[in-house]
Amino acid sequence: MSTEIERKFLVAELPDLSDAEKAVVRQGYLTAPDDSTELRLRQKNDKFFLTLKGSGAMVRIEREAEITAEQFETFWPETDGRRVEKERYTGQLPDGRVFELDVFSGDLSPLRLVEVEFQSEAEAQAYTPPAWFGADVTADKRYKNKTMAIKGVPA
Repeated sequence: MSTEIERKFLVAELPDLSDAEKAVVRQGYLTAPDDSTELRLRQKNDKFFLTLKGSGAMVRIEREAEITAEQFETFWPETDGRRVEKERYTGQLPDGRVFELDVFSGDLSPLRLVEVEFQSEAEAQAYTPPAWFGADVTADKRYKNKTMAIKGVPA
């Protein structure tokens, strides 16, 4: 079983992204808005994935499998009304941790979020983010991609 331990923050100020890896992402949700488990389709550049995420905020079960473009396109129409488009920048923080910064487009523009993954809950709770990180929205369900895909930018 794969467990994801991460914290999510708003972005107060964009950092220098010149060394970050950029990916264009589109993702849609197959599960209904009130389902506790998420089943997501994601295209990241020219790769395609099916991902299951369990309920929770900072700690969640995550399983992911790469699928073909044909499989992706077969199910993509079922995500209508539950989609997110963004550019994802993956880079390294001065402390060696990896960040994933999402710059949303479409209806979610100009929202920007950054996530950092951890090896343990204790490590995540003890983490002090850099100055360019904004408010911690890890536990705020309005900032889950699935919620935003349905309801838009949190008010």
